[in-house]
Amino acid sequence: MRQSASSPPGCTATRHKISKEAATLNITAIPSLKRRLASMVYEAMLLFGVLFISGWLFSTLLQQRHALYLRDALQDWLFLVIGLYFVWFWTHSGQTLAMKTWRIRLETRDGSAVGTKRAIGRYLLSWLWVLPGLALAWALGLKGWLLILIPSVNILLWALAAYLDPQRQFLHDRIAGTRIVSVPESSTKPGAKPS
Repeated sequence: MRQSASSPPGCTATRHKISKEAATLNITAIPSLKRRLASMVYEAMLLFGVLFISGWLFSTLLQQRHALYLRDALQDWLFLVIGLYFVWFWTHSGQTLAMKTWRIRLETRDGSAVGTKRAIGRYLLSWLWVLPGLALAWALGLKGWLLILIPSVNILLWALAAYLDPQRQFLHDRIAGTRIVSVPESSTKPGAKPS
């Protein structure tokens, strides 16, 4: 067979066509649940610093003298800061610092970059990891270790629900139309040549 002028060396003019989604799934595997949860734990540690500085700025600028003074406004502020943090990273590179460390990336189901509306939707849906458990614990008036146990069970069940999905994605990713994929190690090394 003849080689096409636009074909790379060694390729013939007749090529097999592969859909974008199939090609993406071949290149990027689905990360294990363990890896995604480890990334989330690392993310929580990084967010501690972000929230500490944000809370300090809020308290200093508004001269908060007592912990209960402007408590609801502080919670709203921190909710907004966390949202801005995630939405900015997801829409600019598809990866937060923790996701880069664990070599995972967020993308849409068809493999394209995540837009702002979808990122905001995913952020809001991700609160389903903890809010139902917290709401149940509050409604039951639980105190002490039970106050921690119910939300922890909620988180565990939410994580295990990924095994019910054919692509092992979390429920909030399925609803938001996003997916978490592995990033090949070669593409994360400095000076690596794109393949």
